[in-house]
Amino acid sequence: MPHPLDAAAVRSWCGLALEALGRERERIDAINVYPVADGDTGTNLYLTLESAARAVEAAFDGQASAGTAPRLADAIGAMAHGALIGARGNSGTILAQLLRGMTEVLAAEGGAGEALGRALRRAAASTYEAVAHPVEGTVLTVATAAADAATRCAADRAVGAAEVARAAHEGASAALRATPGQLAVLGRAGVVDAGGCGLVAVLGALADALCGEVSATPVAVRADAPLPRAAGCACAADGCGDPDGPAFEVIYLLEAGDAEVARLRGRLDGLGDSLVVVGGDGLWNVHVHVDDAGAAVEAGIEAGRPYRIRITHFGGAARAEEPAMTARAVVAVVPGAGLAGLCVQAGATPVTVRPGEPPASGELVQAIRQAHAREVMLLPNDPELRHTAAAAAEQARTEGVRVALIPTRSAVQGIAALAVHEAARSFDEDVVAMTAAAGATRYAELAVAERQSWTMAGVCQAGDILGLIDGDVAVIGADLVRTATTVLDRMLSAGGEMVTLVLGAGVPGALGERLERHVRERHLAVDTVVYDGGQHAVPLLIGVE
Repeated sequence: MPHPLDAAAVRSWCGLALEALGRERERIDAINVYPVADGDTGTNLYLTLESAARAVEAAFDGQASAGTAPRLADAIGAMAHGALIGARGNSGTILAQLLRGMTEVLAAEGGAGEALGRALRRAAASTYEAVAHPVEGTVLTVATAAADAATRCAADRAVGAAEVARAAHEGASAALRATPGQLAVLGRAGVVDAGGCGLVAVLGALADALCGEVSATPVAVRADAPLPRAAGCACAADGCGDPDGPAFEVIYLLEAGDAEVARLRGRLDGLGDSLVVVGGDGLWNVHVHVDDAGAAVEAGIEAGRPYRIRITHFGGAARAEEPAMTARAVVAVVPGAGLAGLCVQAGATPVTVRPGEPPASGELVQAIRQAHAREVMLLPNDPELRHTAAAAAEQARTEGVRVALIPTRSAVQGIAALAVHEAARSFDEDVVAMTAAAGATRYAELAVAERQSWTMAGVCQAGDILGLIDGDVAVIGADLVRTATTVLDRMLSAGGEMVTLVLGAGVPGALGERLERHVRERHLAVDTVVYDGGQHAVPLLIGVE
């Protein structure tokens, strides 16, 4: 029996789509040859949908606690927002934009058949707007075919949303089968488009949710066989890979205005390819393939406030097969874009977070996977992430990766550990050296009190500057510079050879210069290094070695 397209249907759609992508994930990964043969399209779509499903469940929980039921606009809006903030890879970013396009119509017009047809039309159009250089034979083509079929079906006003959804699924399936004839790289590998394959699974789940008839028929990945040998390998043998393409995939969330994002698009388009920028209303998801990952992040800093920065190395020429496995890698959790750039320069994979938005263990596991290394050092850089990082390390170990959890409690301890990292050493020796360097680094931070409260240093008022040393409030002041110098003097009274200062977002470089001068004048033979960390909420991080 058909179901109406309402909040409950959106919740059901999320669950069924997640199940479908879970079943298809490995098959989709195996046929991933465009735009980069990195074998992760199915996984990226699954993780994107998982974030969307979590957001929908949170919306239902929030409404339940308020004693009300969510509306369609609430549920579909939560789904689109969850996909946006959790989008992974090129395919996940496009899926997020498709859901946003649908939300623009459904939230305003409701869930009738005609509205669903218009929603799918808007979704398809929005993806072309988001992709810098659209290519036919991809998920964009599949989305357009789904919209065409839905629009034709919805022309009969007596038809409901369930019939429109089924028509969209059938139209997408037909278009997917035709993609090998539209895109040469797919034809040479003998497979359909991986992103389009994932979209067919998602649309099939929507049709199932509305029709009340769940099917688990696998999406056809190839016309003449259920599943070939890994398509990436076939592609490599035929010479269809691009070993000279960009080396890094850079993804981040960005808080910025429309004008700044328009300029950012132009800047990133000149740096690399596969540029997709999705979102709106001040929040965007940026995806691009570049050789200079630092420049892509810096462009985001100039445009607004980037966070949740993910940088993945494709592995050079080996991208046409499996991403190159390195002997060892470092994954570090950092609170700012500048710190993420430092990690990249040091050869580490950063996971950028914001205050109050700690990463889930699954996000850390994915970062470990994307490091493509047999041995990984994981730096949580926050005492609150100890258990999350431990769970991620344990999960990665079950997948055959040797993981060492370096007990870093602050980003400055992470910097110290990275400074002594040497891949040429044995794994155990490297772990010992990094752990020792982190342990030998005292850490402090300056923060702004949000409310009156009791601390180890007395009562603070809202707006006071708090100096925390090794996690405890040691100084309460009214001025950032004076509080910082007091904290530095206390830390250096116990000795030290090196001071590391990490400036937060919006903090002028003059602060670093003044503190560096203070150390030079008051503490002989102590060196100082200053970094622009870009972290929010914490104006200054201090490390003393």
